[in-house]
Formats: sequence, structure tokens, C-alpha cells
Amino acid sequence: MSTKIVGIVGMGPAGLMAGTILLEQGIEVHFFDHKKAAGRKFLVAGHGGFNLTHSESIELFQKKYNHSFIKKAFLQFNNEDWRNWLQSKLGIETFVGSSGKIFPLKGIKPIEVLSNWLEKIISLGGKFNYSHKLIDFSENEAVFSHNGNDIDFSFDYLVLALGGASWKKTGSTGEWKELLDSKNIECTNFVSSNSGFEIEDWHKMADMEGQTLKNTDTSFGLISRKGDVVISSYGLEGTPVYFVNKEFRNSPSDYLYIDLKPTKSQEEIIEILLKSKNTTEGLKNLNLSKTAIQLLKKWTTKEDYSDVKILSSIIKKMSFKPISLRPIDEVISTIGGISMESITEDFKLKNYPTIYCCGEMLDWDAPTGGYLIQGCVSSGFAVGKAISKQE
Repeated sequence: MSTKIVGIVGMGPAGLMAGTILLEQGIEVHFFDHKKAAGRKFLVAGHGGFNLTHSESIELFQKKYNHSFIKKAFLQFNNEDWRNWLQSKLGIETFVGSSGKIFPLKGIKPIEVLSNWLEKIISLGGKFNYSHKLIDFSENEAVFSHNGNDIDFSFDYLVLALGGASWKKTGSTGEWKELLDSKNIECTNFVSSNSGFEIEDWHKMADMEGQTLKNTDTSFGLISRKGDVVISSYGLEGTPVYFVNKEFRNSPSDYLYIDLKPTKSQEEIIEILLKSKNTTEGLKNLNLSKTAIQLLKKWTTKEDYSDVKILSSIIKKMSFKPISLRPIDEVISTIGGISMESITEDFKLKNYPTIYCCGEMLDWDAPTGGYLIQGCVSSGFAVGKAISKQE
């Protein structure tokens, strides 16, 4: 049995996975978290449906990540590996939803997944230390603040899995960036990701808040995504909107376009509108939803609404001018954090060869739909394997 001692700082899915892999190799592992409980963001993420990963092919899946290190980690521990691991190690069975997303079987709540995982770690000998905030570290020692006291912890290897900067109420604050900056570890500023768009001149749409545009094709720049778009008090939300965030960050002066009827060409739309008694009946004959019709009435001028050719072009390419993404604390995830230039491809800090990093604290990006949590557990798995191979 190995005599290595490893500290895991952060008890989200990335840290828990790294620690579990190490414990299975007989390595002594101590977990630390600055909150009073583990996996706070993990639990909150499950409130709207606990999406654990996606069922698409490995080839397509890895393309969702914007950095080669995360792509390679995913190939080490892919979506099928994660599903099998959940079932074999934690007793959590999963199913594929209609959209291809993967969830625990109906009736299994996020707290059950987390509890089973923590029980597994306890059975392997893992040691938990809650309310421990990392305040300093060197190559072989970390210092934590706990109940007003400084606690020293000596290690052979340390894993930082401190999360990003969104949803502060879960403990994902990004405050650790100050400490890493002071250690000359290159970090990039946090920026919103998987965020809704604030839309210019949106005040007139306020009374439509909460309504959904079903089965749209949303595009920005060169990328597009089919799905449902939600109308909010400030602009537009939903998976297709989140998916094009990257394009907006690259070209913030461009427009967002929504095809309200992607199953029909503009010519087919014109034909149906011309055969109808009036515009509103024509839109109903197109099987547009009440929400889509209301949006068209409010967003277009009376002249454009009455002109079949212009209206058909708007239906196929309705334009919106995004002003900004939402504030960081409101969004699902962030980009920014530890620069990928600061680590090796097995997630080791170049300046501190005994310290590894994984999860959302690294500067990588992926859309919602199971890709974020998969990236976290895959990077945690890669870190666990990398440390276990060290002499």
C-alpha cells in the first residue's frame, strides 16, 4: 500500500472523483471544503432536472470542449464510463431522456447521488474536513483557516478543485484567485458563460416574461442550435442561447437570430400566408404558437407585420441585439480561472509540481446539457490517475 498523502481542496464532483480514484489505489486522502457540507453546487444544479451527462457519440461529445486538455481527459473517462461508474460504484442507475441528456432513474434525487458518493469515500477510508478555507500553500504544506485558527496540513500531493465563480450561495465564489495570483500562477478573469442575453430595447416585452418559444433554431455568427428559447424580463434564456455565448464574447456587436419555423422554407411560409384570410390566421395556419405570434406582433412594426414577404423573412430570421451577458453570480458557469498555460496536460501546476488542479476552476468552456459536469468528473479522474502513477 502506498504511503502517499493527498489533500483534496474542494468537494464538488471534480474533487470527489479525484479523491475516489486515489483512495481506490490505497492512497491516504484528506478532503477539505470551506463550506459545512459537500457538493453544494452539485445539489443546486439538480433542482431543474439532474442532468449528469449526454448520450451523444464520443466523437461529437469531445468537440463540445474548447481545450485539448479537457478533450483528452474526457477520452480517459467518457460519458459511458461515467454512467457505468455511477451504476457500479454508487448504485445509481441512469436513463437517456428524449433530448439525449442522461439523468438518474426517476425518483433518485441529487442528494441520494451525493450521499452514496460520500458513503463510498468513507468506506474507502477518506477523511472529511469541513469549514476549512485554504489560505496558503507551498509545495508540501497547505494552511487552512478553521473556526478562527490556522490549521497546517502536510502532503505529498495537493489537488485544487475549488470551482468557478458562479452561484456564490453554493460556495463557488472564485475568491481563491487572489491567493493564486499572489503565487504568480497565471489566472484569467472570470466571465459569464451559459448565460442569458440582455437584449436592446426589451422593455416592451416585459409582459411576456416566462413564456417559451418552442422548437426554434437560434444562431449567432457561424454557429446555431435548435431548441426552446425562454423570454425573460431582460431578454432571452435557454439552451440555444447559452450555446452561442462564445460567439457573442468573440463578436459582441453582432446580432442574435431566431428562426421561428425551421421546418419550413421562406417560400412555403409565403404560400401559406397568402392563402390565409389575414396575417394572424396565416400565422396560426403555420402552427406558430401563441407566444411566437405575440412576439411577432410586439417586435415588428404594423407595416412589416402586414407585408407577407417581410414578415416571412422575419419568421425565418428574427433579429435581436444582445447588450451583454448576465452578471456572473446569476449564470450557470464561468470561463476564466487558472490559465491552461499554467498547467501540464495532466493538470499539474508548472510552478508547483506537487499540486494539481481540476474542474471549473480551470479556464475551459462547455455548453450545458451534461457537458460541464462530465468535464469536471473527467478532469478529476485524470488527476487521480496521474497522481496514482507518481512514485
